[in-house]
Amino acid sequence: MDTILVTGFGPYGITPVNPANQSARALDGMNIAGARVVGIEAPSYWFKCINTVITAIKEFEPVMVIMLGEFGGRAMLTIERIAQNISDSTRYGLQDNDGLKQQGEPVVPGGPAAYYSTLPLRAMVLAMRKAGFPADISDAAGTLMCNHLMYGVLHYIEASHLPIRAGWIHLPTLPEVAATDAFLGKPSMSLETTVGGLTVGIKAAMEHERDVDAPVLSCWQI
Repeated sequence: MDTILVTGFGPYGITPVNPANQSARALDGMNIAGARVVGIEAPSYWFKCINTVITAIKEFEPVMVIMLGEFGGRAMLTIERIAQNISDSTRYGLQDNDGLKQQGEPVVPGGPAAYYSTLPLRAMVLAMRKAGFPADISDAAGTLMCNHLMYGVLHYIEASHLPIRAGWIHLPTLPEVAATDAFLGKPSMSLETTVGGLTVGIKAAMEHERDVDAPVLSCWQI
């Protein structure tokens, strides 16, 4: 049976409960489109998160890697198109859970400027919308650890010539976090809705080796 690896960050920055690792945990053990889902938590540390996911890829030999992270302020499940070779957390006033900051450093010195997701973005978004889950394509994964991990994993897959499709999905804040002073007024999505949308999106990804040739209207211009 094929394996789908799903990764999700845990608490990070001012996020006490991360929808990413909660979703990865909920998806763990599911059967989606005939494939077994393995969900793991990615540690919220620069570089260590990349090494952890690479180790999991070697162990589970997945056909697909879906990486998850929170994007506070977004109201939809957003699939990222591009990961860029730069980490810059000081512009957000953030650091990793070990206190390490990045300010314009490359993820991989000498690596390509960027990598494209190898997931069928349009097919996934259209499937999620059809099933009643708000979703969109985003062209900016930021310059924090989400972009850092996405780039690092795509670089490893490319450099190792592995037949693995991989990409990133950003998730809205959980309601219990949006109810706190730090996130007050931010849009949120329940874990049940988030996992439901992810299940549909992952199923579409497994069923479409190539993306569909259909327009996807978007409200995200980043």
